[in-house]
This record gives sequence, structure tokens and C-alpha cells, in this order.
Amino acid sequence: MCDYSLMVVPNRLAQEGEELVAHQFSTGSLGLASPADLRRAACPRPVANSFWSALKQFFNPPRPEPVPAVCIPPGARLQLQGIPVRLQRELGIGPVEDVTFTQISAVVNSYRDAVRFANGRELRLQELKEGVRVKVLDLSLAEDLDLELLRHEIAEFPLRVR
Repeated sequence: MCDYSLMVVPNRLAQEGEELVAHQFSTGSLGLASPADLRRAACPRPVANSFWSALKQFFNPPRPEPVPAVCIPPGARLQLQGIPVRLQRELGIGPVEDVTFTQISAVVNSYRDAVRFANGRELRLQELKEGVRVKVLDLSLAEDLDLELLRHEIAEFPLRVR
């Protein structure tokens, strides 16, 4: 779904056919984001055209909206594109691979989001390289989400951080 470290980042569910990219969020964790959201966040600040507007902007700088993490339900089919050569050799895969999104652990406060390749090998999202492209192929095989459990996890997250 979304690793524990991304629970503090705004997030949303993926949509079928969507193009995503592996991105390092402010938490330091890798997750998936929309390229459009990344471009929006990277837009340059407006240039102040007068002394007073520059002074106002200095003391009250514009705050861009954070890039939302895109959450994938376990069982979803994805296509990874631009897989680094090192990972291709280690895992016995090609530069483009169809994978199944999975969670490799139920342990709380651990990285558990991963992808499973056709050859049975699994790779945590944290081990991907930033910039790897991901296409959401099919969400129909995704496991039913227990939204109540997810809400409970999110509600308890601030308590676990303290």
C-alpha cells in the first residue's frame, strides 16, 4: 500500500493506466509519485517585480503543496521501466518487467512494500533507484483493502513516533 514512513506524507490511491516514478520523499524513503505532481512541485517561484513584493515574499515565502505518495494495493500488476543494469544482473531480469505489487512483511514500522518478478524474485521498493518508471497495468487483482485497519494504523502513527 504505502510504507509506514509515507503515512506522514499526503497520499492517494493509484489509478489503472497511470504512469508513476520512484521518488525519494522528504521522509528519506522511496515511494511512487506522479511525474505531473513532481513537475508542479519543481516550478520556480514567481519573481518579485518590486521592492515591497520582494520583501513580502522574503518574510512570507510561498509554500508549494507537498508531492503526494501514490499508494498501490497488494496484488496490483505493474510494469517497471528503466530498471538499472545492476538490478537486472542481480535479479536475472530485463530493463522492462511486469511485476506484482506485494507486501513482504506484516511487521509494523518496517519497509514492507515490494514487487515480485515473474521469476519469483522480490525486491523492496526501497531498493529501486529513484527515477525508475512504473506503469499501473491492472488493479482488478488487487487484494481487498481493509480500510478500517488502514485508518486505525494512520490514527496510531503519531503515537508510535513519540
